[in-house]
Amino acid sequence: MIIRAARPDDLALLPEIELSAASLFRDEGIDIIAGEPDDAPLDFTPAEVWAPIAEAGLLWVMTPDDGPPGAFLAARIEEGRLHILEFDVHRRHQGQGLGRRLLAFAIDEARRRGLSGLSLTTFRDAPWNAPFYASAGFEIIERDVAPATLLAYLDREASRGLDPARRCAMVLRF
Repeated sequence: MIIRAARPDDLALLPEIELSAASLFRDEGIDIIAGEPDDAPLDFTPAEVWAPIAEAGLLWVMTPDDGPPGAFLAARIEEGRLHILEFDVHRRHQGQGLGRRLLAFAIDEARRRGLSGLSLTTFRDAPWNAPFYASAGFEIIERDVAPATLLAYLDREASRGLDPARRCAMVLRF
C-alpha cells in the first residue's frame, strides 16, 4: 500500500470507505448518534465535500499500486495545526497497521509544513479512537482549555446528535 495525494477520481470512492469504517461502531454495539435505531442509515460525507480539501493538498489516500483506495485522511490547517477532519480505513484493510501508517504520514506532513502539531475530535471510549490516538502521542484537551476551533467542532458534533460526554478533542504537539 502506498500513500498519495487524492485525485479527483478517488473522491467517489471515499463514502464507501467512510461507511465501512462507521459500520464497525454498530457491530461493536456503540451508538454513533445517541438513541439512533440500529437500522438507521449510516451517515457519510458526500464525495464533493472532499474536492476543495483535495485541491488544497490536504487529502491523502492509501492504496495498493493497482487498486482503489482502502483508507483516507482529510485535514485542514487551523491555528497552526493540521486538524484531522476525517480518517477512515475500510474494514477489509483494518488490523494491518495501515491506519497507523497513514497517521504517521500525516504527522510527518505536519512537521514538513512547519506546523505546531495536529488536532482532531473523536470518541473517548472506542478503542480505535481516543486510545489509538493516545498511543501515537495525542493528548485529550478538556473543553475548559480547548482552543475555540476545537470547541466549535465539538459543538457542531453535538448539534448533529453525537453525545458530547463521549466526544473529546485531542492534540499532538511538536
